[in-house]
Amino acid sequence: MWVFNSIFGKIFEIVFFPFKSMTPWIGMIFISFLTALLMLCVFRFTSHQQGIKQVKNKIKAHLLEIRLFKDSLNVSLRAQGNILRYNLKYIGYSIKPLMVMIIPLILILIQLNLWFGHQSLTPGQEVILKVEVDEDLSLLDTEFLIESSSGLVIETPPLRIEETREVNWKLFAKETGIHELSMTVNGHRIVKKVAVAQKSLNKISPVKVRRNFIDELFHPGEAPLPANHPIKSLEIKYPSNYMSLFGWRIHWLIVYFALSIIFGFALKGVFKVEI
Repeated sequence: MWVFNSIFGKIFEIVFFPFKSMTPWIGMIFISFLTALLMLCVFRFTSHQQGIKQVKNKIKAHLLEIRLFKDSLNVSLRAQGNILRYNLKYIGYSIKPLMVMIIPLILILIQLNLWFGHQSLTPGQEVILKVEVDEDLSLLDTEFLIESSSGLVIETPPLRIEETREVNWKLFAKETGIHELSMTVNGHRIVKKVAVAQKSLNKISPVKVRRNFIDELFHPGEAPLPANHPIKSLEIKYPSNYMSLFGWRIHWLIVYFALSIIFGFALKGVFKVEI
């Protein structure tokens, strides 16, 4: 899984490389445009284009029928029934391309969350390091040795929470850069990267997980820990990131889907795709 994540992640690094010094909106617009092109191609080659066109024409005809014969209850009811029937048929035609699109779309969203989902820390900011441990590890008897580079300060001793099987530390971001936290547990050493004062469009991995297909799929930012490691995950509680538009703070996911849909409908005529 890590090999796939590395290759797929490199693709996004290449895509976003020209936009790193720009506002995140430029990168978001570009990736939404590429997504729209991808989805149009998928829709065109996996859907029944002629059937969709015919169904849409039938729906339009029955809508016009309702308007022309609005004084006739029987005609209007029959037209509404036909509209419902053709809408169900349209949904049937759309299921196949949607099923094909859902897999690449999920993979894209997971990668985009690394680029748009979190803000890097700022010098002088405090943050929580959360470490989730295995059920077989004794929290009270285990020694956690943690070290950091000069850009980070470990402010507190470990806070052990038996109920949730986790250990927390408070960290202080001191200097700009990509810093490393090193932790040793029962002879196992782990390194976690921490981003401080990075560019507005930058890849940030909040969680490092133990080797597991699902966990690796949803947290692809860093190489996983070995499957037999006593630690399940390490998480830096970065602040959530939002995109600013005329003073509004909008979640990146809303922006991404809105732009992708706008581009998709704007380009469907160019590529002659029935949606």
